[in-house]
Amino acid sequence: MIDSLRVVTRFAPSPTGRLHLGHAHAALFAWRAAREAGGRFLLRIEDIDRGRCRAEYESAILADLAWLGLTWGTPVRRQSAHMADYESALARLDDLGLLYPCFCTRATIRAEVARAGAAPHEAGERYPGTCRALSPARRAARIAAGEIYALRLDMAAAVARTGRLTWLDCARGEQVAQPERFGDVVLARKAMRTSYHLAVTVDDALQGVTLVTRGEDLFAATDVHRLLQALLGFATPTYHHHQLLIDASGRRLAKRDQAMTIAALRESGLTAAEVRALAGFADAAAIGPIGAGP
Repeated sequence: MIDSLRVVTRFAPSPTGRLHLGHAHAALFAWRAAREAGGRFLLRIEDIDRGRCRAEYESAILADLAWLGLTWGTPVRRQSAHMADYESALARLDDLGLLYPCFCTRATIRAEVARAGAAPHEAGERYPGTCRALSPARRAARIAAGEIYALRLDMAAAVARTGRLTWLDCARGEQVAQPERFGDVVLARKAMRTSYHLAVTVDDALQGVTLVTRGEDLFAATDVHRLLQALLGFATPTYHHHQLLIDASGRRLAKRDQAMTIAALRESGLTAAEVRALAGFADAAAIGPIGAGP
């Protein structure tokens, strides 16, 4: 049961392009969940990918959301300003003996999977654990030699430490987490000192998010986030994975769909209420401010 006095939701876009109708649906879904519970709605900018994120896209995100009538708690959290939080989480996982350096490239991983005899459509690029057994001395020597590496979570050790974990989805009920199906996930790289999995888990905890609303394409990833919450001692929010908007051909909306961006729809002469209706929220005509506080 969700405590209606403490509901905190969030919308967390990446500034790598313009917002489209699918983003509007996700933002309005989170906003409505907070409003119906008398809670708070937060905005977070997930800009850890410094190679693709642009300041102009962030400005456009803020403008589009404001035009739709949304307000949010301040200050807005930008991931790029909080790398120390992710480094601290990595240090805690390392202290537990759950991280190891991986020197493999995607090409070597694919080759290793092929040698193991797995069908590509079954294994994909799931990491086969090549570097997990390297001795501490060998790891140190390769790092000292300047080899590029990522930090991976030793999934088997992590799952053994936490035991059985569950999480609640509002639409599908209680779920038993199965993070082991993802293998030893990457939690940091040299060029990006955190991963989506780690950053989103830390952010939600530090921002006090109690209800995570997001697309059903991230449903399975929640198993990894639940594991990280348990390892890091974080509270577990409730989740609600909603359906994705699709185009006329049945594909989910993406940033490549320029005709469906909020900016393009606005420039076509549509009102904010009409765009909210296209995003599935015709009942949001009386949209108003919520979300006081950080």
